Amino acid sequence: MYNNDLPTRAQLPTSAQLIRSTLIAAVSALVLLVTVVLPAEYAIDPTGIGRVLGLTSMGEIKASLAKEAAEDTAATAQANANMATPTTAPAPAATGNTPASAGDMNWRDEASYTLKPGEGIEIKMRMKEGEKARFAWTVQGGVVNFDTHGDGLGRSISYEKGRGVPSDEGELVAAFTGNHGWFFRNRGTADVTLVLRTGGQYQDIKRAQ
Repeated sequence: MYNNDLPTRAQLPTSAQLIRSTLIAAVSALVLLVTVVLPAEYAIDPTGIGRVLGLTSMGEIKASLAKEAAEDTAATAQANANMATPTTAPAPAATGNTPASAGDMNWRDEASYTLKPGEGIEIKMRMKEGEKARFAWTVQGGVVNFDTHGDGLGRSISYEKGRGVPSDEGELVAAFTGNHGWFFRNRGTADVTLVLRTGGQYQDIKRAQ
């Protein structure tokens, strides 16, 4: 004798119930796609919810990093092609923004960070709209790619970007109240040390987690 555990016809879901469950699952997946996945992965935020939750900023950083990686690949391919086809034209003189006056200034904060090959770091200052912060950073042992940007109150801005830069200095003026600072990435093959000095008008400065 076997126990009869088979459901009765009355216990089985009807076709209407199955269709309803399928539609609910499909709508839920679509809502998650529009409000979470698209903002966080691709910086596409048709509803504005991603910006409120801070997901769109994540997507913008990922998109920027993907573009940066593609540019690096293209630049490497071009450099290899140039090496394979020598030219008699004189090479351009190297330029840089070495902050000669950095050691003479009274800085409010100074920190150093070691970046392994491929590693990135984001550093933000809390600033009010119109506040001005002085900065100077140098890279020991190589160069970095950087993106100076800000975000807050549902807004974001990119002030400046650079690739393969050994140092920079200047003044950052907050376009709006929020977090303003830098994203650095080491695209080299060896560890580098980034030294960042800041001063001026900001509430605090910290490494973003």
